[in-house]
Amino acid sequence: MPGDRWQQFANLRALLTWMWAHPGRPLLFMGGEIAQNDEWHHDRSLDWHLLEYPEHAGMQALVRELNTVYRNEPALWEQDFDWTGFRWIDPNDSDHSVLSFLRIPITGQRTVACIANLTPVVRHEHRIGLPHPGRWVEILNSDNATFGGTNMLAGDLTAESISWNDLDYSTTLTLAPLAVQWLAHEPETPHR
Repeated sequence: MPGDRWQQFANLRALLTWMWAHPGRPLLFMGGEIAQNDEWHHDRSLDWHLLEYPEHAGMQALVRELNTVYRNEPALWEQDFDWTGFRWIDPNDSDHSVLSFLRIPITGQRTVACIANLTPVVRHEHRIGLPHPGRWVEILNSDNATFGGTNMLAGDLTAESISWNDLDYSTTLTLAPLAVQWLAHEPETPHR
């Protein structure tokens, strides 16, 4: 894998976060959950001693969080094998090396946007199209310091009535370098 050690781990975190959001079931080879350096071998144990190093412990924490969020967000698994559960936001942003798509649950209520910045460059004020107005919450960011990242988090965002990427609404956010961010739409609850 190219780059220095930080870039290698950032790329791996981005890959796993992309893979968990993409349609289909996520699958890891033994040792992948701790970023084992050597290939797994049936005659010996996994290299559990690597968890003494923060970057390996961070990878394990990421996989744990990916599984937790995946389980709790029907948009990520409910329509895995139905075209209505997936929509590209922008698969063609080659100028910035940013790819983005939506995962849509059956109800359509809590859509998840997956945005990947595949460069080591921070993208400030990057506009992204969204299908619903209002509040979008960052539910996962592979650049979180807990996982070994730089902690460049987006937090809560508001989609406004500016059409972008063939969608009726959009927002701007800062994209962390070599990172994947997940945003979930928070539908407004009716007042009683």
